[in-house]
Amino acid sequence: QVQLVESGGGLVQPGGSLRLSCAASGSMFSARDMAWYRQAPGKQRELVARITSGGTTNYADSVKGRFTISRNNARNTVDLQMNNLKPEDTAVYYCYQQRPQGIYWGQGTQVTVSS
Repeated sequence: QVQLVESGGGLVQPGGSLRLSCAASGSMFSARDMAWYRQAPGKQRELVARITSGGTTNYADSVKGRFTISRNNARNTVDLQMNNLKPEDTAVYYCYQQRPQGIYWGQGTQVTVSS
C-alpha cells in the first residue's frame, strides 16, 4: 500500500517562501521518480517539478529559479522549496510517485499567495 502525505502549505504574502514536504510509504522509495504537481481553480493539473531516482530534476518554466525539489531517500521524503512566491502560484499542490504498476497521488495541500 502506497501513501503520500503532503504538509507545509498555507497562506503567504507575495515574495515569501514556503517549504512543502511529502512523506511516502511503500517499498523502494529510492528507486521511484517523484514529482510535485499543482492545480489552480478552473485549471488543469500541471507539473511543477520532478526528480528522478537518480536525482535529475526538471521544472516548469514558470517556477525555474524560484522553486527547488529535493529528496531524502533515508527518510522517504521529497520536498519543494518555494521562494519568491507569486499570486499565480496559488493552487493545491500534489505529491506524485511513479511505480511500474501505476502512479500515486497525495491528498494535496493548499498554497495561497495573497497580500
